Amino acid sequence: QVQLVESGGGSVQAGGSLRLSCAASAYTFSYFYMGWFRQAPGKVREGVAVIDSDGDTKYADSVKGRATISQGYAKNTLYLQMNSLKPEDTAMYYCAATTHRPYGTSWYYEPLYNYWGQGTQVTVSS
Repeated sequence: QVQLVESGGGSVQAGGSLRLSCAASAYTFSYFYMGWFRQAPGKVREGVAVIDSDGDTKYADSVKGRATISQGYAKNTLYLQMNSLKPEDTAMYYCAATTHRPYGTSWYYEPLYNYWGQGTQVTVSS
């Protein structure tokens, strides 16, 4: 059983930056997608960004140009660099991964993911 542990959240003013990290407990972890989701109070959880096993990345339109998802050298660590943060980025950010082959399923389809972290809070003040 792989555990995902997020870190790096915090409070920041609008326009600031944060770097979120997610560490997988397994040193070698074969996944098809590993990515970030977020849930703001009173809203449904949404996909933010994902990286696939080939290193290709996808982003939600709301963060394109402001977010960069990347892996550590060992590929069992995931990062999300968020710049030019806005108050609407305030949310609990979750790391997720799937060992299920997507077969064309959209990367932001939550039931696809079989591993989830506990989340790290990001709060952006205006």
